Amino acid sequence: MSNFWRNTYEMYRDGFRNMTVGRYLWAIIIVKLLIMFLVLKLFFFPNILERDYATEAERAEAVRDALTGD
Repeated sequence: MSNFWRNTYEMYRDGFRNMTVGRYLWAIIIVKLLIMFLVLKLFFFPNILERDYATEAERAEAVRDALTGD
């Protein structure tokens, strides 16, 4: 590893080890991101292929048509 990358890694490693309040803030950020992505996935991005097509072959054909523009 080059000296620059080693110094950068050690700086972040030592910074995260010495955090007190920052750990709680990172935990809150991670929990909020997980909740946001789970809610977005469940409510705003339904599985349209599964809903509209019965078999894998129909789903594959629909995707193929959408990608090729047929």
